[in-house]
Amino acid sequence: MSSVVLSTRVRLARNLKDYPFPCKLSAQGREQVTQKIRDAVKNGNSVLADDFKFIKMSELDRLHAVSLVEKRLVSPEFISGADGRALLLSSDESLSIMINEEDHIRLQVITKGLALEQAYDTADKLDTLLDERLEFAFDKKLGYLTQCPTNLGTGMRASVMLHLPALEKSKAIGRIAGNLSKLGLTIRGAHGEGTEPKGALYQLSNQVTLGISEKAAVENLKNITAQLVAQEEQARERLCKSIEVRDTIARSLGILRTALVITHDEALGLLSNVRLGIESGQITGVSIETIDRLMTEAEPATLSVSLGKSLSPHDRDIERANLLRKTLQ
Repeated sequence: MSSVVLSTRVRLARNLKDYPFPCKLSAQGREQVTQKIRDAVKNGNSVLADDFKFIKMSELDRLHAVSLVEKRLVSPEFISGADGRALLLSSDESLSIMINEEDHIRLQVITKGLALEQAYDTADKLDTLLDERLEFAFDKKLGYLTQCPTNLGTGMRASVMLHLPALEKSKAIGRIAGNLSKLGLTIRGAHGEGTEPKGALYQLSNQVTLGISEKAAVENLKNITAQLVAQEEQARERLCKSIEVRDTIARSLGILRTALVITHDEALGLLSNVRLGIESGQITGVSIETIDRLMTEAEPATLSVSLGKSLSPHDRDIERANLLRKTLQ
């Protein structure tokens, strides 16, 4: 599908039958749950077993932890308290398992572009692998049992990351969000609940997990995504006829190629404009993949981690400008 869709994510919430939810677990209980899940992955009959890196969150410094959130590999909630929490992360970072967040297991698969069936299939296989060695809390009527009632049933949240500059500029997002809620979907900022959209990046995800199958939820999200993409493309055709918009796009690339100091929010806005310029054919010689990569690399903690040092906000803005200039010139 269109490059409007940056990535796909499927997340499954699971809990071990014989243990309380993490909020009620003792330190010893959290350690036992962590070891059981780690052993289930390591000893599972899968080629993935040796591909996972085990990270104890209490041993990870704050900068690296925040970078994981910026890359959407873990939730903000997961790094808010490190005690008894751990992460299993695949070498290519497409698979991750958060241990002892809100639930014992938050299994996540991320793929590029629109690939809901592929992401779900991978998540389902990993879920089956774990289920063979761990007994999940499950009720015949309610489905998978989770700490938060909104995750009961499938325990699945599927989402797509969308670039919607035209719908944002035409102020249609509010109306769309209201319509989506009636369809059991929600649209938020790139990092999910409670986050503001930046760089015209939005996360569209399913809200309903009870009384619907995983495949039905995936199909519903796929169909609504296709409709949103069509609306965005139509809005872009109208938007990009404007000389003012084309001028903004051209100026945005010029600033990114010459600026000596640039804040995170400004960088995302300019990169969003350039991405629109590439998609509309106005800008050539720069790939969408490069822009998408820069949107992540320009994040505050991720930028500091890549440079191997903690930076003051001003120094970070200077280093961000250096990165953008060197990459886009």
